[in-house]
Amino acid sequence: MANEASPCPCDIGDRMEYGGLGQELQIGHIQAYVVKPSTVSDKAVIVIQDIYGWQLPNTRYMADMLAANGYVAVCPDFYVGKEPWSTSHDWSKFQEWLEDKKPTNINKEVDVVLTFLKEKCGSKHIGAVGFCWGGVVTHYLALLYPGIKAGVSVYGIIREGDDRYSLKSPTLFIFGENDHVIPLEQVSTNLKENCTVDYQVKIFPGQTHGFVHRKREDVNPEDKLSIETARKDMFNWLNKYM
Repeated sequence: MANEASPCPCDIGDRMEYGGLGQELQIGHIQAYVVKPSTVSDKAVIVIQDIYGWQLPNTRYMADMLAANGYVAVCPDFYVGKEPWSTSHDWSKFQEWLEDKKPTNINKEVDVVLTFLKEKCGSKHIGAVGFCWGGVVTHYLALLYPGIKAGVSVYGIIREGDDRYSLKSPTLFIFGENDHVIPLEQVSTNLKENCTVDYQVKIFPGQTHGFVHRKREDVNPEDKLSIETARKDMFNWLNKYM
């Protein structure tokens, strides 16, 4: 990825101290954090973790935010019990750690989650929102799952495959201008040349990888406008297509 010393800058930002409003459930062969809105809804969003795993409080905070806006939110353990990345891990071992956690090897888990949402939650309109590793998954889902009505990929893209820009689902890509992991110009150009569904690439000036879910707006006043605007863009995109 970026360099050997820091192949993924997901350690930027703040780890929230946050318990969450939902509950952990067993869904087939995986666990998941599930939170529902206060009123019955047939709309659901799969919330997809970054490298720190499905139990990261920041990601659950985003799931709860989605539920507060009328969506059933489910954050599955896409690592299926395998240890997530930790700040204590050696970055030189990152690619080795990633080997059995490929973001394009999650079809079995996605199918289980989709069945759960349709059969147990009554979901008729399903979207996906993912961060970093989860952003790559969201991009992947947009290529293979046209039944997913909308995707929001937050600082994550697929880097290989000739058809990786031939999206089947409308997708919003959110990036920070100073995210050295993402080839911003290349993404915009290739989508323009290859994508036939609606998409948008939004780049936030001065922002870094992780700013939407890893930075706390209450302790980063200089980032507050970007954080809140990106989250509003996420909701607007989901609302438009779901």
